[in-house]
Amino acid sequence: MDLTVRCEEGRDWSSIYTVNEAAFGRADEANLVADLRRDGVVLASLVAEINEQLVGHILFSRMSIETANGVIPAAALAPLAIVPEYQRQGVGGRLIRDGLDLLRKRGESIVIVLGHPDYYPRFGFSPERARLLESPFPPEAFMAMELTAGALDGIKGKVKYPAAFEI
Repeated sequence: MDLTVRCEEGRDWSSIYTVNEAAFGRADEANLVADLRRDGVVLASLVAEINEQLVGHILFSRMSIETANGVIPAAALAPLAIVPEYQRQGVGGRLIRDGLDLLRKRGESIVIVLGHPDYYPRFGFSPERARLLESPFPPEAFMAMELTAGALDGIKGKVKYPAAFEI
């Protein structure tokens, strides 16, 4: 399998929409991607191609943690989408690893995800790291990771997602 991961380009947008719609079986996540772009909160958006066919997409957007001492910037990982016929073949893992590496290089410190508790911990996400962060989500599926060691030490507050998430 010849898998290539790269940053999205404008020419990819309709294919990204199709990938998200196919992966989730509905248009909600595809529309979320468009709304996050429109709102200017995208930090990174990567695509995965196999034999020049777009088969996966991951997006990271700006979110924050509101604390008693001020606002802490963080990145939200959502959505991660792989077309069904390429799921469980390592495409999602590669997108996550490459996306986290890119965010680290760009100076991001904290990434938050709402996801499957059996999947995301293998990449360093932990419900324990998110335990002091107030969110409307089940604690076992709400996870955080530090791209900079100690970035979440002592951080307690409420997460604030971009408006497009409607949370």
